Amino acid sequence: MAANNTITAVPGITAGHWTDANAATGCTVILCGDTATGGVAIRGGSPGTHETDLLNPIRRVDRVHAVLLAGGSAFGLATTAGVLCWLEERGVGFETPHGPVPIVPAAILYDLGVGRADLRPDANAGYAACDAASDAPLPSGSVGAGTGASVAKAFGSGGAVKGGIGSACCTLPNGISVAATVAVNAWGGIYDPHDGSLVAGPRRHDGSMADPIAAILNGEYPPDAAAMTNTTIGVVATDAALDKMQANFVASTAHDGLALAIRPCHTPGDGDTLFCVATGHNPTPSNLTAITAAATHVAGLAVLDAIQSATGLAGIPSVNELNHGIAG
Repeated sequence: MAANNTITAVPGITAGHWTDANAATGCTVILCGDTATGGVAIRGGSPGTHETDLLNPIRRVDRVHAVLLAGGSAFGLATTAGVLCWLEERGVGFETPHGPVPIVPAAILYDLGVGRADLRPDANAGYAACDAASDAPLPSGSVGAGTGASVAKAFGSGGAVKGGIGSACCTLPNGISVAATVAVNAWGGIYDPHDGSLVAGPRRHDGSMADPIAAILNGEYPPDAAAMTNTTIGVVATDAALDKMQANFVASTAHDGLALAIRPCHTPGDGDTLFCVATGHNPTPSNLTAITAAATHVAGLAVLDAIQSATGLAGIPSVNELNHGIAG
């Protein structure tokens, strides 16, 4: 059996998808038990989020119980209700005199222009994603929150390439695990974070892919190219014991991984948001610099995995289809 190179390789983490391929949308839940510390960093100009302010180190609650990633734009935030219900039924949450209150931060991406805009992930979808969660390797590609994702939109949606959701994991020499799951729905193009080579760029009329940075600098892209239909969202998880300030720092530096793989990144029309959850299952003293370096590494590789694992949907071809001359 192949090694688990996804976010569920981190002890204490389970994850699951809910997918509607016909509507081209979905959601993904990361469950982290009742010991995880959370952090968040928002870099894009058009975010859609839930419970992110609670992750500020000055706020009272210091635990998160799940993180939800969803399509459906702002409508997709309804999925959190299903996750809350699922956790409450299992007695998981912040203890209050009147029962547990689960803490479920969430972020959404805009996929309404792919598939059916009138069908979005809802509370039932969030609940179903929880039911599907396990510690098995989390599937990558055009599933879950990445179902309706697309990238490389500098020439408009007609020149886009299929996005998706991807994962990557690494283990530091001291045994601490760091992993990421990222749903990639970026306006920018995708580059290999190792060598900087273009993987997915906006498609010209002749089928060739352009370098989006060069196209922008040369004024090649049309000024009316859709700029508000994007957003890359994800979760970095580790079994290290981190406090809220450290978790927020890891989430912030993990955006460097996005910037290595997505260019341009963090645009006004992207609501790029990364969470960090630290389960504390590994008591080994942690080196924060090493963890942030690992977070940058896995975030970039998760973006690459999302694009390389995607399949064409709703008329948007995948990189694999384009490379093999399948898509027109």
